[in-house]
Amino acid sequence: MPKLALVIILHVLMSLGACAVQGPTQGVANDPPPLGDHLPLAVFYDLMADDEDVAAAALERIEENWKDAYAVMLLDMIYFSTSDRIDASMTRALERASGIPFNGDYDPYYRWIWSENPGLHPRYSAFMARVYGEIDRGFTEYFDGYPTTLIRLDEVLWGGVNRDGIPPLSSPKMVRADSAGARYLDDDDIVFGVFIDGEARAYPKRILAWHEMVKDEIAGRRLTGVYCTLCGAMILYDSTIDGTYHELGTSGFLYRSNKLMYDQGTQSLWSTLTGEPAIGPLADQGLQLQTLPVVTTTWGEWRSRHPDTLALSLETGRERDYSEGAAYRDYFATDQLMFAVPKLDRRLKNKDEVLALRYEGEPLAISAAYLARNPVHQDRAGSTDFVVLTDTSGANRVYETAGQRFAPGDGPDTVVDDEGRRWQATESALVAADGRSLRRLPAHRSFWFGWYAQYPQTRLVQ
Repeated sequence: MPKLALVIILHVLMSLGACAVQGPTQGVANDPPPLGDHLPLAVFYDLMADDEDVAAAALERIEENWKDAYAVMLLDMIYFSTSDRIDASMTRALERASGIPFNGDYDPYYRWIWSENPGLHPRYSAFMARVYGEIDRGFTEYFDGYPTTLIRLDEVLWGGVNRDGIPPLSSPKMVRADSAGARYLDDDDIVFGVFIDGEARAYPKRILAWHEMVKDEIAGRRLTGVYCTLCGAMILYDSTIDGTYHELGTSGFLYRSNKLMYDQGTQSLWSTLTGEPAIGPLADQGLQLQTLPVVTTTWGEWRSRHPDTLALSLETGRERDYSEGAAYRDYFATDQLMFAVPKLDRRLKNKDEVLALRYEGEPLAISAAYLARNPVHQDRAGSTDFVVLTDTSGANRVYETAGQRFAPGDGPDTVVDDEGRRWQATESALVAADGRSLRRLPAHRSFWFGWYAQYPQTRLVQ
């Protein structure tokens, strides 16, 4: 994101009182790591001094004791600098360290840091807690006390909003299909379809794009649907692990352009793509949310399959333009990214859609365009054999195969196996006439760049 945009957002948040204290830090504090030959953090804080001479002296000391690990700290500071003089001086320091001339975009410096991997100041998490705590005191809770981290902190970027500044929908109002269709949903509108224990729900993309998270209860299960607009991924999680419910929210931070969630109990940061805690007290507990199937389809197709479905209401308690395509219109209209990622892969365009799956730890991306041309596709990830069935709306559903081979059937949502046995695809399973069934597996759509950024080792089918 350009610096000017972040500075404007910062000033707006402050004017709205976003810097108010939101509660005590709940993380477990560890002893500060030794400084070694690193500069004290106070030197870096002086870069924001009202007295420009004090800030200039701090920068001179930083350059005299330069380590490439300090580059990301300058980038953190440079976005919030209100002094043109100090801003320009920090930019020149980055130019000298990296050998990359400044062209109005700081993203090349991030990519240089991520490529070179110079390490971090030993107290960088405390630095983040202090700097970003000036925006939202809730941010302090993520990084204070030297938390356990399973991802690189220099790849955790502020997304330009405060905690839950993109407001999640909790226990949202739902309406009947006939009401939604008559009032606001057209047949070609995109929805995320969920079917749990006989109950069908449709969450329109046009609404979730403004909220990015929906916390709902379906058939007695407390679920969290997370839609990352930046990477085009809608993932559905069961929010309970071993009897413990984790109340999740939008942290305000990103990892490789993918939103990080946080839990209200411990302030740990969770990966949206993996459903695992990545920073904080829970990061070393071996926890993982169960991923459930969700399908990206059209309202007309979903309603025809599930006439008794409920649909997310426009009555969210928020004033937004919920018309189709209104949210993130400019972002979706180009292949440009809003935030830098370490690597891109040009086999597909950045925002080409893929079906993303990961079984037994092996990631796989299958081009949505390929699946549209091949409505019955068999494959394997980890030790899991599966088939992807794609309907005429372009929606993808994945089922285990247990060694069966399938070919297109004689009707919609049907396939036949090698013995000529007919199977019917449902939201829960592939079901044979003799009663045998093969369970549905979780998978979701994603922009190619977002999946590749998280899993550069992924196999791609195109």
